[in-house]
Amino acid sequence: MPNISRKTIVEGTVILVFWTIGIYILIFTEARWIPSGAMEPTLHGTPNQWEANKIIVDKLKYTFADPQRGDIVVFSPTKELQKEQYYDAFIKRVIGLPGEQVQIRDGKVYINNKPLPEGNYLSSGKSTVIDVCQSGPQPPFLEKSQTIPDDSYLVLGDNRNNSYDGRCWGVVPRQNIIGRAVLRFWPLNDVGGIDKVPPYPQTTP
Repeated sequence: MPNISRKTIVEGTVILVFWTIGIYILIFTEARWIPSGAMEPTLHGTPNQWEANKIIVDKLKYTFADPQRGDIVVFSPTKELQKEQYYDAFIKRVIGLPGEQVQIRDGKVYINNKPLPEGNYLSSGKSTVIDVCQSGPQPPFLEKSQTIPDDSYLVLGDNRNNSYDGRCWGVVPRQNIIGRAVLRFWPLNDVGGIDKVPPYPQTTP
């Protein structure tokens, strides 16, 4: 049996790790850029992709776990959005979970009649209202209290004054969710993870 040195084992392990990471990135992630300001200030978006944040989306995570409140997700347009001629993917934050009662009251989101703490990612002084939906073809989804259906999620943009989101057109079926935004890789001076900020109540009374 040949004598394998410690150095050879370490080098082989490093190569294996890099190959594993490379294959994972190639198969289970994808890169996207943020085309609008709907997720400001968390993610900077603009039609000029070289000025916009670019992110990595993990497409494997929700194969083994459910989306959680606070996750920033990329999803394909729902049937309602397709009727409005939207065909490109959206990016929003998960706010309402299956089975929860959600409503907008006094400029805040209420989950099961309790105000949702959102101060860590909303700009100071920003309120959540349905006025942004007035140009939509149907009555705003959150014009009144709604219960989120099974296997569906309510998603909102962090820039509540400039986001066409679930307040207006409804919920996102789980099957439409492409993955979770996990890493910002552009611009280079702003590289880092995209983390949800606690506290996020997860249980449904």
